[in-house]
Amino acid sequence: MTDAHMTIREMCDAFDVTPRTLRFYESKELLFPIREGQKRLFTKRCRARLKLILRGKRFGFSLEEIRQLLDLYDLGDQQHTQLAKTYEIAQERLAELVRQRDELNTAIAELEEQLRWGEKILTSFNSPRRAAE
Repeated sequence: MTDAHMTIREMCDAFDVTPRTLRFYESKELLFPIREGQKRLFTKRCRARLKLILRGKRFGFSLEEIRQLLDLYDLGDQQHTQLAKTYEIAQERLAELVRQRDELNTAIAELEEQLRWGEKILTSFNSPRRAAE
């Protein structure tokens, strides 16, 4: 084995993923390790692709979007198409994340308000006047 190749265990350790994850990405045609019998050897290209896959997943891209973006790498246009499409999808994803954040902020504010109301009600039950009744 050379520095250019990593075993499945080395990939798992380097990227904090499971062997099952790597096999899954291989089955979805996102990774293409060299096969030697049952053994898989991952090239530098595989490592670069896995890094992009994991980043895309963290940003909420679908596996199909990730696969399509990775497939654009080999068009021979110095990755212009790949970068442009990635930028477009990233803008859409950012808008969706901002929308979700705004919804969460609204829900948090409403829940905090309800908790303050509930606290006042609970406090009124424990007041001395209430206890005497």
